[in-house]
Amino acid sequence: MSDDDFIKSMLGDDVEPLNVDKRVSLSTDKEPRVDKNPRRVAATAAPSVEMDPLSTLPQEMVDPLAILYFQRPGVQHGVFKNLRLGKYQLDARLDLHRMTVEQARVAVYQFVSDCVEHDVRCALVTHGKGLGREKPALLKSCVAHWLPELEAVLAFHSAQKYHGGSGATYILVRKSDKRKLENKEENRKNSR
Repeated sequence: MSDDDFIKSMLGDDVEPLNVDKRVSLSTDKEPRVDKNPRRVAATAAPSVEMDPLSTLPQEMVDPLAILYFQRPGVQHGVFKNLRLGKYQLDARLDLHRMTVEQARVAVYQFVSDCVEHDVRCALVTHGKGLGREKPALLKSCVAHWLPELEAVLAFHSAQKYHGGSGATYILVRKSDKRKLENKEENRKNSR
């Protein structure tokens, strides 16, 4: 039996076709079930200052030619010496030239966070000396003030001449939690 024969047999005298509307009507609630406005406002609001612990300006300005240095307790003397001498491979660089203080603050915070996330242990921040400026060494002073505020920064020291001298700073970044676990596992396997 073909499709046409089937349709003819179905449309006999006692069969009536169904009337079907071609439109579907959807009922819409005028009142939303969940108030989404507070979520929208929170999502579009600027990130809170609590997420970025860096204060905006240092209390004291450093000299444009000053050597910057900082070492947290527990950082070995030999490690700090190698950092000072520029003996570690630089896995990341940040250049703050031509940035405002606010742009530099955000950039430094994000840079250090990215270094931790990507297991970068040694990095270079180029801030310049600010010689001949209205406020000499403004960014350099800010960097010297901000870096110790970041827990991820274990140590820093002004760079060697071939990396920018006193216009740049080496930073030693702590290991990520993932890398610490990997090292523990490796040490545990090696001690067996």
